[in-house]
Amino acid sequence: MTWAPASTYRLQIAPDFLLSDALAQVDYLAALGVDWIYLSPLLASEAGSAHGYDVIDHSLVDPQRGGGAQLAALADAAHAAGMGVLIDIVPNHVGVATPAESVWWLDLLTFGRASRYAEAFDVEWDLGDGKVRVPVLGDPDGLARLTVEGDELVYFEHRFPIAPGTAGGTPQEVHARQHYELIDWRRGDAELNYRRFFTVTTLAGIRVELPAVFAESHREIGRWITQGIADGLRIDHPDGLFDPAGYLDELADLTGGRYVLVEKILEGAEPLPSNWHCAGTTGYDALAAIDRVLTDPAGESGLTALDTELRGGAAVEWAALIHDTKRAVADGGLRAETSRLSRLALAADPRLGRHPASHIDDAIAELLACFPVYRTYFVPTVPASNQPSASDVERDEHVLAEAVASAAQHRPDLAEAIGLIAALLRNPGLEVSRRFQQTSGMVMAKGVEDSAFYRYTRLTSLTEVGAEPSEFAVGVDEFHRRQLSRLTNSPLSMVALSTHDTKRSEDTRARIAVLAEVPEEWSELLRHCRSLVADLPLVSADGPGLNLILQAAVGAWPISRHRLDDYALKASREAGTSTTWQDPNTAFEGQLTQLVERLCAGGELGAQLQKFADRVQAAGWSNSLSAKLIGLTVPGVPDVYQGTELWDHSLVDPDNRRPVDYSRRRELLSSLLSGPTPPVDAGGAAKLLVTSRALHARSLLVGYEGLAVSGPAAAHAIAFDRGGAVIVATRLPLGLAESGGWGDTAVAVTPGHYVDVLTGADLEVGGVGLPLADVLDELPVALLIRDTTERTL
Repeated sequence: MTWAPASTYRLQIAPDFLLSDALAQVDYLAALGVDWIYLSPLLASEAGSAHGYDVIDHSLVDPQRGGGAQLAALADAAHAAGMGVLIDIVPNHVGVATPAESVWWLDLLTFGRASRYAEAFDVEWDLGDGKVRVPVLGDPDGLARLTVEGDELVYFEHRFPIAPGTAGGTPQEVHARQHYELIDWRRGDAELNYRRFFTVTTLAGIRVELPAVFAESHREIGRWITQGIADGLRIDHPDGLFDPAGYLDELADLTGGRYVLVEKILEGAEPLPSNWHCAGTTGYDALAAIDRVLTDPAGESGLTALDTELRGGAAVEWAALIHDTKRAVADGGLRAETSRLSRLALAADPRLGRHPASHIDDAIAELLACFPVYRTYFVPTVPASNQPSASDVERDEHVLAEAVASAAQHRPDLAEAIGLIAALLRNPGLEVSRRFQQTSGMVMAKGVEDSAFYRYTRLTSLTEVGAEPSEFAVGVDEFHRRQLSRLTNSPLSMVALSTHDTKRSEDTRARIAVLAEVPEEWSELLRHCRSLVADLPLVSADGPGLNLILQAAVGAWPISRHRLDDYALKASREAGTSTTWQDPNTAFEGQLTQLVERLCAGGELGAQLQKFADRVQAAGWSNSLSAKLIGLTVPGVPDVYQGTELWDHSLVDPDNRRPVDYSRRRELLSSLLSGPTPPVDAGGAAKLLVTSRALHARSLLVGYEGLAVSGPAAAHAIAFDRGGAVIVATRLPLGLAESGGWGDTAVAVTPGHYVDVLTGADLEVGGVGLPLADVLDELPVALLIRDTTERTL
């Protein structure tokens, strides 16, 4: 690896924020202290795509994002300013929503098995009688609405190619001659015969493990490297690949060992496989630890009791909840994938034929539901130069054994079938093993992040991507232990606080976390609000859902009716308890809209929420500044998501993709150069100060040592030393204020002279330690640099 960033700044390049717009911000980002610019996917994507993950042409930079010339200009400007360029890439799938635009998919639909891209897609041809099933029709009689226009079959706004020599006759007769079959979209989840990205039928998986597929899909990416445009890559969803380790080896050869990060979600203490040729992950594990060290453990019992009350007295256990949501996904949204695994398992071991086909489906689904991590990494052949370690192999065996034991416990009637299937999964030469490993992560992602996270609502700042919601808080000592582990094992992994995938921005979570300090007050408010919407019986009956929406409103307050309405609808459909995406409950959703109207209209419901938001606002700001400083100074490569150098109270996408006002940020940054320390208020300048000063101090940070705090308010501080730079942050700020402040609480540091680079304050520290009443009198955080020069008294 030739060069690694000290920090990154994520920019969402989109049709409304072009590469040229990013170019215009290079000088601002350099002044902010950013080391590398980090760009969202740039290959040509679906028309109007806001995210770029729906690639339609691997051969060029997306013209709707500015094209190759603008990318080159941006890279030149970044490099001239001393910054590197990190680019997000998408190896697992392509966009297929608009076949005429999707180069590979168009060829596949036109020529079927004879297509040059037939091998690139995971199509089960026999299931579709030699055709690709495309779930797009709106009703069972949709074929009657087909028309022929030129060389295309047309269904409303959808257009499909007609294979050469197959025109003539009625549209239905033409359709029957094609290499694809248009089916009702409702049949897709159960009858689809191509691998996709999670449950998104408009994103089709590709087999990047095939040399030809890798070569063609990475030719433009390789050009970015060879021409000095990109200095590193971020790999989206590596767990969707057949062999992530093999892919990363090929990528290292292509890039010459450049800096590479993987978007890998680690469950609990799960390690990154040791034979992955990458610098680390995108940092969700770091985010989880930072959130939890700022969460009051004393609030757990009260918020758990409220959650149980809202569920009618039925306590929810996280492990049981995610088992059920994952099982629902395996039986529902990913039914087609589960059924394919069953067919492959039966073909691989005829002994399974002793069981009814439904039992094999059942056993596969139960194994998927019981899988404790995203996937295993059994592969058929591994180069001698990159064998998995003994611990990697042991880990995979343990994971599979745990899943088998749990599945057999849940379904003892299926124990024999589960055991036979497990033996197949240990054989990486079998297709069922390969596909199971690619499917288990899909079930985990949809069942946990996109379902259970919206049902487990006792404290929603904890239901974040890559986090374990059942872990309510971590103590300071445990936090220090995790940072030392990170320094030892993955010092170049990213440290994230907000991303395009987080369910709530860092500032929204920071405010919601305050609820753990006042669980009784929140419980009282929730009960009162529930009584105020008793005339909306469908909404008030969904206690956990109401809790979710009110926490989101408090976290993002003040929030527009439009934003909250969009969030409430998405969250409720993802939860799937009162309404769903596939079968919306219009009565419930109508009452949900009324709830949002009342919250945002300024009546009693809105007034109650406003009062509580005012109560926790200052503590939320304190948490935000603490999280930001910690995230920018712990071991790893900190990433600043676009705009979050100021307060940013966003919710889940697309809310977190809103335009960023860089003019305001420029003005504020300029004013910080010579002005006084800004107050911690709604303007957000204090967060910009913390962000900029910490980014500029990154080069000074080495090592890691947790520092002891003593005194009456010791529980309200976290401090660590990074090679002469001392970081101090406030935690549990409401409790600190109510206990009377810092008193004579102090941090044990090496005696000497320190300068707080945030406030400019000079501090002489003797043997009694660093007094927090002095160092945290202006801001709830401090970044102290020790002066090692001799001073004359």
